[in-house]
Amino acid sequence: MSKAILIIGESGSGKTTSLRNLPPDETFYIDADGKGLSWKGWRNQYNKQKKNYIKTDDPDMVYKLMEEIHSKQKQFKYLIIDTLNGIMVGEEMRRTKEKTYDKWMDLAQSVFNIVDVSNKLRDDLTIIMLGHSQTTDDGFTCMLTNGRKLNKIRLESKLTTVLLSKAKDGQYVFETKAHNSTAKTPMGAIEEDEIPNDIVPVIKALEEF
Repeated sequence: MSKAILIIGESGSGKTTSLRNLPPDETFYIDADGKGLSWKGWRNQYNKQKKNYIKTDDPDMVYKLMEEIHSKQKQFKYLIIDTLNGIMVGEEMRRTKEKTYDKWMDLAQSVFNIVDVSNKLRDDLTIIMLGHSQTTDDGFTCMLTNGRKLNKIRLESKLTTVLLSKAKDGQYVFETKAHNSTAKTPMGAIEEDEIPNDIVPVIKALEEF
C-alpha cells in the first residue's frame, strides 16, 4: 500500500517549496498549475529530458500517469501532484458550457478517483498531493474544492496524513494536528504540533511508523 500525503495551504505558504529536498531522480512531478516550481535551479532537476516532469491538468492523464508509475516506472519513489485544485479548475473550464448535473458528478468523480487510488499503489511509492485551503467564517481551515459533492465527501477523510502549510513569524511550518483544521498525522508518527516545512523528514517518520 502506497503512502499518501496531502499538503494544503494558502498561496505563498510554502507548499511547493516544502518539496525542495526530494531526490529528483526518484521523483516524478505533475505540474497541474503549470507555473513551475518555486526554488532556484528546479529546471535542471525537473524537465522533459529527465522524463520526470509534465504539465497537465487533465484528470484522466493524471490517473493514467499514476497507474503507469505504479506498474512500469518503478525508479520513481515519489509522485507529486501540484495542485489538485489545478485539475479541478482546468476540467471545469474545459466543460464550462455544460449545464447538466452530470458535469459536476464527473468533476467530483475524477478528483475523487485520484485521491482514492493514491493509497492503493505499490508499497515503496509515496504520493504527495498539494491543494489550496479555505477558512470558513468560524475559522475552520480545510481544502478548497469546487462543488458541493466534493465538500460533502471531504477529500481529507480518504487520507491519514494531511499537513497544513503556514507562514508564521517569518518561518514556514507544517501544522500536523487539527487546531480548527483538517490537519492530521497517524498517532505516534509525529509528536510535534508544528514542524519545519520540509516533506523529507515527514516521509521518513511515516516510513518508521
